[in-house]
Amino acid sequence: MSLYAAYAGNLDARLMSRRAPHSPLRGTGWLNGWRLTFGGEQMGWEGSLATIVEAPRSQVFVALYDIAPMDEESMDRWEGVGMDVYRRMRVRVHTLDGDEAAWCYVLNGYEGGLPSARYLGEIADAAESAGAPHDYVMELRKRPC
Repeated sequence: MSLYAAYAGNLDARLMSRRAPHSPLRGTGWLNGWRLTFGGEQMGWEGSLATIVEAPRSQVFVALYDIAPMDEESMDRWEGVGMDVYRRMRVRVHTLDGDEAAWCYVLNGYEGGLPSARYLGEIADAAESAGAPHDYVMELRKRPC
């Protein structure tokens, strides 16, 4: 199994159970030195897509999943890796048990554009259901869309 750091909509445990049914939630943590942003507006979806970029003094709340080998291909397909929408990247996640290496998906596109209100609401709802701190969820809900 490999460790996956889920952010944005993939924080939703129900959604992840459909995308990766053999991969249990391990816990939550933070990507320190990264921030949630949006890009890929030109890719034809409703508004821009969530991604992360390096940013000192910022952090992104994540859920950690032990991804079973049988679910890796499904996750790559869902994130559009074969279509060059997202790529896998290794990150260091800070947890209560210490730092752990994990992979996450990062957009293959430039930062810029705004998400739709519906998409941003789904991201905030997913963060809330995953146990993100209230102030983090409220910051998501106040973002421009």
